[in-house]
Amino acid sequence: MIQVFRSFNPLNILWLVFVLLLTRVGYLFNIPDKVEFVFVEPFARLLVPVAYEYVFSPAVNILLAAVLIFIQALLVNYLINHYNLLGKPTFLPALMYITLSGLFSPFLILSPPLICNFLLIWMLFKFMTLYKGEDAKSIAYDAGMIVALGSLIYFPFIYLFLAIWIALILFRPFNWREWISGILGYGTIFFFLAVFYYLNDRINKFYLIWLPLGKKFPDHISINSYNYLLLIPVIMILVLCFYKLQQNFFKSYVQIRKSFQLLFFIFLIAAFSFYVNAAFHINHFVLCVVPAAVFFAYYFLYATKKWFYESLFLLLLISIVYFQFNKF
Repeated sequence: MIQVFRSFNPLNILWLVFVLLLTRVGYLFNIPDKVEFVFVEPFARLLVPVAYEYVFSPAVNILLAAVLIFIQALLVNYLINHYNLLGKPTFLPALMYITLSGLFSPFLILSPPLICNFLLIWMLFKFMTLYKGEDAKSIAYDAGMIVALGSLIYFPFIYLFLAIWIALILFRPFNWREWISGILGYGTIFFFLAVFYYLNDRINKFYLIWLPLGKKFPDHISINSYNYLLLIPVIMILVLCFYKLQQNFFKSYVQIRKSFQLLFFIFLIAAFSFYVNAAFHINHFVLCVVPAAVFFAYYFLYATKKWFYESLFLLLLISIVYFQFNKF
């Protein structure tokens, strides 16, 4: 299957639909009776004054999530090919995005982190223009506003603000105006939120928004032990990817090297920002899927032993489907 997606063939879109359905078929047999969808954080709930948490049936919820994931996969694929991050056009980023988005059952339903992936992809489009762009201040400002919007939907997204400064460090010489622009962009959204609080006589509670930032980082995470088994092929592929990247790192163009460094930092920020949420949910890690999909695509594009990389990907697919059918 990897060999098919290595080429940039529009017919691969049909294969993407097949993989999308395959990585969700097991969950459809164990579909819950009720699935809650929370679109915004509690502090922004006043902005959406209607009851929507259970407006979708579980089946419709999963279908809509699948459609969004498919669109995101195509956007990621377009981003990577447009900026030539892999060195050749391919459909592997889309394949890896769809596969990794089916890794855990909570990834398969509508959730704030899934919605925020659109904003993360939007930010990446802007960051990729920093290297040769002339007006970095407007890009940083826009990115700050995007992070603020993401924070209204899913508060841990606030840590992606660090990605703005990391992108400026990687792609631009230091200019304090560009750094301040990101802060102004973020502050613009929350200024209007503060005005909304004031008009609703809740300005005295505005400071409560920031209290989660003072939470202590947890000593451990409570995750079903069987989920760790599912991570074995994922970790194997990531290790192989970083080894392959290290081999070719200095052979790549400067922009490509810096782009992969940025993706790596985004991966770390997304992974370690989970603790800000009031209650831990594994669907938080769907934010890691965007950079992880690029890393996976890089490995599978440049891997040389066909029997090995095809078997490794098949193992990942089988593991995903198996654990959806078996809840233990």
